[in-house]
Amino acid sequence: MEPDLFTAAAEDRQEKDPSSSPLAVRMRPRTLDEVVGQQHLLKPGSPLRRLVGEGSGGPAGPSSVILWGPPGIGKTTLAYVVSKATNKRFVELSAITAGVKEVRAVIEGARRATGGYGKETVLFLDEIHRFSKAQQDSLLPAVENRWVTLIAATTENPYFSIISPLLSRSLLLTLESLTDDDLRALLRRALTDERGLGSAVTLPEDAEEHLLRIAGGDARRALTALEAAAGAAMSKHEEEITLLTLEETVDRAAVKYDRDGDQHYDVASALIKSIRGSDVDAALHYLARMIEAGEDPRFIARRLMISASEDIGLADPTALPTAVAAAQAVAMIGFPEAALTLSHATIALALAPKSNAATLAIFAAQEDVRKGLAGAVPAHLRDGHYKGAAKLGHAQGYVYPHDVPGGIAAQQYAPDAVRDKRYYRPTRYGAEARYADVADRVRERLGRADTDGGASAPDGS
Repeated sequence: MEPDLFTAAAEDRQEKDPSSSPLAVRMRPRTLDEVVGQQHLLKPGSPLRRLVGEGSGGPAGPSSVILWGPPGIGKTTLAYVVSKATNKRFVELSAITAGVKEVRAVIEGARRATGGYGKETVLFLDEIHRFSKAQQDSLLPAVENRWVTLIAATTENPYFSIISPLLSRSLLLTLESLTDDDLRALLRRALTDERGLGSAVTLPEDAEEHLLRIAGGDARRALTALEAAAGAAMSKHEEEITLLTLEETVDRAAVKYDRDGDQHYDVASALIKSIRGSDVDAALHYLARMIEAGEDPRFIARRLMISASEDIGLADPTALPTAVAAAQAVAMIGFPEAALTLSHATIALALAPKSNAATLAIFAAQEDVRKGLAGAVPAHLRDGHYKGAAKLGHAQGYVYPHDVPGGIAAQQYAPDAVRDKRYYRPTRYGAEARYADVADRVRERLGRADTDGGASAPDGS
């Protein structure tokens, strides 16, 4: 028997007793118009529309497609819709359990079906990134000659996990994470639709918001949690799924956290102050609260980047690159995996040596500028690249540091008003001790004494 995605027996059982199937299965869309989200892929004439037979006439048949996106956003659902809407043979394989032997059997069956009675075959291959290069190679002749129309699903970046020849013979369709509005529409449909819960219970706003948070953009997770909570409510003869029932069912407490209110800023402030105080455990607690409350991971990453410069600076020169890399990674992968990256950066920043010398330096310089301590740029530092600059004395007498032994030219750089100001006062903490030594040596070479009465830098010993 062919490994059909949804066998006739299973469909018959589901039709006779819908409650025998999980809610997530019962609520699978029957047409592309019922699909939640992914509207950028469902426009008229799109590859998915053509796969189900909409506008697929003429010599240009539907192409094979690779669906790329995180779990629970509709890759298998789209394959299911195709299987229900098309008259083509529909065969499913999972790269977790199948190999070259199974692929070749499907291809041979497809060739017989096409030659024998003109029936085209759609092959849905889940988790294609788990196939080796040789296994993916076995698909090439069938895709190139259109013996099968391939729908491949992957959660991994296809440019790294799928061979180039297969990518070039397919259309890569990127699925977007489901928004809260997408999931809200899905939950409300499941609550009222006869295929779902048939209005047996209601879902108050606070419970709905919590359910959206714990779903994390995953439709399957949202429907599974809804079904479990609905069952618990009905067993207690309750007409609504309370927040308490939902918490008890999914074993995940609702975080009392308004992302647009005071707690948004209070918890963010506590995170940064815990990092500044080097309390890594407290920092991780506040980070977890922000994640569980559904905080935008990009907001958290931005705060970490600020902390890296504001509170660590040159005491650990790797802090800012770590925070920036975390922000870039978060933007690329999103939750739930982004939690790992944010934890990585938070721990690194909390345990790094601390210095606010860079912060105080720019604040002091800005304060002097606001007071009017600016003055003219010394003539020898001014731009001398335009005609007439020499007549004005611009760039005359400038000493090029690279021509001087040691690379430090003893000449005036700052305007007269701040000539002897010392803004950067490095600490002796961590790597900044080295910068403190360098700053002292350079200032001595430049003939600049510490004349502004500033306090000495802290000693990290």
